[in-house]
Amino acid sequence: MNYIVLDIEFNGRKFASPHPMEVIEIGAVRLDESLRDTDTFSAFIKPVYFAKLNSFIKKKTGIPQESIDTAARFPKVIADFRSWLEAAPGPITFVVWGGEDIKRIVQDVRMHKLEETYWTQTPSLDLLKGFLLTQGLKNDVSVEGALELLGIEASGSAHRALDDALMTADIFRAVYDKLDLTLAKEYKDTFSNSKERRLVRSAAKSLASRRIVPTWELAVKHYLGGGKIDFADPRKETELRAYFDALPEFPMPAKAEEGAANEASAEANHGDEDKTAKPDASPQP
Repeated sequence: MNYIVLDIEFNGRKFASPHPMEVIEIGAVRLDESLRDTDTFSAFIKPVYFAKLNSFIKKKTGIPQESIDTAARFPKVIADFRSWLEAAPGPITFVVWGGEDIKRIVQDVRMHKLEETYWTQTPSLDLLKGFLLTQGLKNDVSVEGALELLGIEASGSAHRALDDALMTADIFRAVYDKLDLTLAKEYKDTFSNSKERRLVRSAAKSLASRRIVPTWELAVKHYLGGGKIDFADPRKETELRAYFDALPEFPMPAKAEEGAANEASAEANHGDEDKTAKPDASPQP
């Protein structure tokens, strides 16, 4: 068994553009059964759309524009990556931090009308989920945050694919003995993203903080509607509703604590709208 610790970076896009975001960098580390690094892969990709990186992506990743300008297109790079993956004998399992990396690769494979079976049927392990389970945590953490919790010094540059893959490999080795490796699954299409799921979770938590039993209808009416989440695709609503129904029951404050909870929730909503659902109108208990 070879574990392929994978990370990708993708470009930004103009607001409300119909064109997709695309993978612009792939980084991967091959680990043998003893979890030793045996090889690495790193490549830039020139996207079809938004090949000129916006200021946010350049600042976040530090990727120079000239590296994208001179890069090969996705079909060539993904073929090279697959050849690298198949160079070592034995089966592989992808190890990723969250579910976006494989999803982005599959989306680009489909956009370029390439054969997708290899990517959808190779199992992948979401190390973020596994890490949260081993640490008894409920809220997502970044790769850097996980390293800090484990007392491991971060190395390299965050948001560069190979460096992130190497740091993710450090986490994988640190918690390997506690991981449930049966969580590795083949790819399954999802229709929502992590930001939307955070909004759903925050909506349920905010309702509970107001001593209101959270229901999906209340969450949509007061926290998720009005364009905060686009429910045009019914598959997304079905998926997010199932996620909402599976959330743990959030504790409700005692009556005396309700005012403080409402005030704290309102302040959090005002200060961080991207991470916390903001109500359109506060429902009454």
